[in-house]
Amino acid sequence: MPEGAPRELPRVAAPARLAEGVKPHVRPAAALTCPAESLTTDQRISALSVLRKEVALCRRCAELAETRTQTVFGTGNPHPRLCFLGEAPGADEDRQGEPFVGAAGQLLNKIIAACTLKREDVFILNVLKCRPPGNRTPLPDEIANCRTFFERQLEILQPEFICCLGAVAAQTLLRSTRPVGQLRGKFHDYRGSRVVVTYHPSYLLRAPEMKRHTWDDMKMLMQAMGITIPTS
Repeated sequence: MPEGAPRELPRVAAPARLAEGVKPHVRPAAALTCPAESLTTDQRISALSVLRKEVALCRRCAELAETRTQTVFGTGNPHPRLCFLGEAPGADEDRQGEPFVGAAGQLLNKIIAACTLKREDVFILNVLKCRPPGNRTPLPDEIANCRTFFERQLEILQPEFICCLGAVAAQTLLRSTRPVGQLRGKFHDYRGSRVVVTYHPSYLLRAPEMKRHTWDDMKMLMQAMGITIPTS
């Protein structure tokens, strides 16, 4: 493949805009006893386990707590260089308790593999830990209620890089109202982590012509990580 040509990424809802008026969270998750950067892998696993149990018991969003099968905490390397942050669990994720396991997850796996990485190399999580009924867009109060959970995860994980998948993830993490098209193509900062914004895999399934833009974003990210991607 010629240098600079888009790599073909293998072929369900477009990313929704984040509604305004997010309220501050009512209470923080349990605090670390030492700085996250000094945690060993075992300590990170332990801290994530404590937080996972708190998430599983959460009933801050009455509708989501009543309609979910289970919470979807996140999965992957507890000491990652890279985290992928999505929007919310779908039906497959709600059933299996793991993020990105449906059609969008299969495409994400192929994107990760195209970057010469494995799913177990990274950590994958969502802004929301419960599936919104009918896979609707998360409401502002729901995002506010879950914010300290994903912020706490990122505090424990301390990734060098975060890849936001879609508008909800990007706008929530960066506290922005700008669309993906304006946020992608550059690095942003989140508490010392370098943030890349790209399109959600479910959007790419609907708009395969946008895959070339996501591949450009992945090439930019891998270059910053010092990872060489094969061009053919």
